[in-house]
Amino acid sequence: MIKSMTGFGRGTSEGEISSFVVEMKTVNHRYFELNVRMPRTLISLEDNIRKYVNEKVKRGKVDIFVTQNQGDKDSMEVVLNEQIAESYLGALHKLKDKYGLRDDVSSSTLARFPEVLTLKQKEEDMDQIWQELLPSLEAAVLNLCSMREEEGKKLLADITSRCECISANVEIISTRVPEISEEYRKRLLKKVEEILTERNFDESRIAMEVVLQADKTCIDEEIVRLKSHVNQVLETLKMNEPIGRKLDFIVQEMNREANTIASKVNDLKLTNVALDIKSDIEKIREQVQNVE
Repeated sequence: MIKSMTGFGRGTSEGEISSFVVEMKTVNHRYFELNVRMPRTLISLEDNIRKYVNEKVKRGKVDIFVTQNQGDKDSMEVVLNEQIAESYLGALHKLKDKYGLRDDVSSSTLARFPEVLTLKQKEEDMDQIWQELLPSLEAAVLNLCSMREEEGKKLLADITSRCECISANVEIISTRVPEISEEYRKRLLKKVEEILTERNFDESRIAMEVVLQADKTCIDEEIVRLKSHVNQVLETLKMNEPIGRKLDFIVQEMNREANTIASKVNDLKLTNVALDIKSDIEKIREQVQNVE
């Protein structure tokens, strides 16, 4: 099933130690990129989150926001960073000695400085914390994937519709090509006749004109390849796996064939049809940029 890379999901869970709110959003990206914002006390769980999300989301830029509300305060402990505290204390003493300040440093004063005291989750509780966080993460991912699938249905409908338009326009060109070839043939005969009226004509020049004119009219190969590429897009859309990169490559090939056709058809009507094909291909390319 085709999936969009754009989506949003939210999940909540409550446990004995903590309750959690997980929110996540995704946008299009060439690869899988995950950014997690959560309390520092949960940093050891980031790899668990990454592995779980990557099993469900294969491509896109993913932002996850984890909010934790503490339930059991006994699961937390205050950690003193003695090295930082001593550094602050030494700096304060230097200030006192240098400027003759009053020595009024207290433990409460020192505790206010950054990183002196930190709140840390007790290591023995992290497994339980993960089990309490997981349901909210699962719900958020489920809601996200559901939204991406709904967006994918819209992409599928649009891309399929444009492929049908391209196929119809290719048929118009294919039907008109024999008429154009006949017109070219007449022009070629006229050109040859003009050359033959010259007293000293060059046979190589005639051969060159024939080759040039024939090359201008021959778009059979391009038409066959363009039809094949359209079929490849439609078949790829049926695949039950990430298809964004594959579609992007096929669309590039479609655009190359359409450019060649547009440059070869020396006919106003077909030139406009070729431009319509190029327009639909460009719109497909824009849509494909958001396919997982």
